[in-house]
Amino acid sequence: MSLERALRCRECGREYPLAPTHICEYCFGPLEVVYDAAAQRRRVTREGVAAGPPNLWRYIDLLPVSPERLVDLGAGFTPLVKASNLGRELGLPELYIKNDSVNPTFSFKDRVVSVAVTKAIEFGFDTVACASTGNLAASLAAFAARAGLKCYIFIPADLEKAKVVGTGVYGPNLIAVDGNYDQVNRLSTEVADRHGWGFVNINLRPFYAEGSKTLAYETAEQLGWRAPDHIVVPIAGGSVISKIHKGFAELTALGLIPGRETRVSGAQARGCAPVVNAFKKGADVIEPVKPNTIAKSLAIGNPADGYFALDAIRNSGGHAEYVTDEEIVEGIELLARTEGIFTETAGGVTVGVLKKLALSGRISPDELTVAYITGNGLKTIEAVESRGRRIPRVEANLAAFEAFLGEPGEDAAG
Repeated sequence: MSLERALRCRECGREYPLAPTHICEYCFGPLEVVYDAAAQRRRVTREGVAAGPPNLWRYIDLLPVSPERLVDLGAGFTPLVKASNLGRELGLPELYIKNDSVNPTFSFKDRVVSVAVTKAIEFGFDTVACASTGNLAASLAAFAARAGLKCYIFIPADLEKAKVVGTGVYGPNLIAVDGNYDQVNRLSTEVADRHGWGFVNINLRPFYAEGSKTLAYETAEQLGWRAPDHIVVPIAGGSVISKIHKGFAELTALGLIPGRETRVSGAQARGCAPVVNAFKKGADVIEPVKPNTIAKSLAIGNPADGYFALDAIRNSGGHAEYVTDEEIVEGIELLARTEGIFTETAGGVTVGVLKKLALSGRISPDELTVAYITGNGLKTIEAVESRGRRIPRVEANLAAFEAFLGEPGEDAAG
């Protein structure tokens, strides 16, 4: 039995029954799921979690779904890698990478979609849909196929080719919209109202967003049931960073980890940095921007949860920073060169900002730091293909290869 209790407005605190809705009808604030905390304390233990499946469903009692009809592709419980090489280069001996690029459709979106599609079935939807910058598109298409649901996906028409192909292969109704993500999202909201479909990031958003908490749960468990000192998280709509922050707070409240404040730092591309801009100005209002960056998965100019991302950063004593497109590519290459992890442009943003924070002293060398890598580099190969290196070509014999090396061949040695 699910331990979710109600939906609550994050602004005014009014509560609503559990239903496919996401906006408070009084103040228009966003709704989020609240749980029976006393029942969770009785049911959730470290031993119980460890005995669960090796995926996100090991935390099912902390998620807003019932176990009877889970839609499962094995998402979650991804590697937490001790990044010794990258840490040595940045002066961070206690640096870890949470590598979500190895999920079933190669991004963290498999976490949130697992929850959202399961919830869509509970609510009786036969059609699911989303507005997406790419990673959500592939994930929803895959999970809808698994669940046998009809699926409509709305994407910006200029989306990276690999993400379009990687979505279309699952057979959804894929709609390319002339406009940026914010325009695609506005259209999707109108479609959701008209057709009554289960839009995972609109009317199902309170449930969908809860899946991101599992990034915090896994990190804490993989660190031996403790929270890190500092985390660096990419910001698109702002939900992931605020939900990771919430996840650590929930584990503390349940007595599963010692109480401590994890410093939360946010990363954006300079060409789409509304949250970072507000942080740097000391402002409470986030001004929308028109995105212009190669990090298309983060190109949300008017982030729905931007205020809550900003709040998590400030209240935890973290920082917010952006990087240029050139620094994004350098971040992709730096992670690949040092740790053998090929990330997409969002990960390049994370690593680029991690580097800036380390070199500026905003991350202390004695802090246990976790950087979140949310997607696979094969999704945005265009970002690095122009920097491709010349591949030498030799004839198919040893003498030719040794000539390439500048060493004398067998014949020359006589």
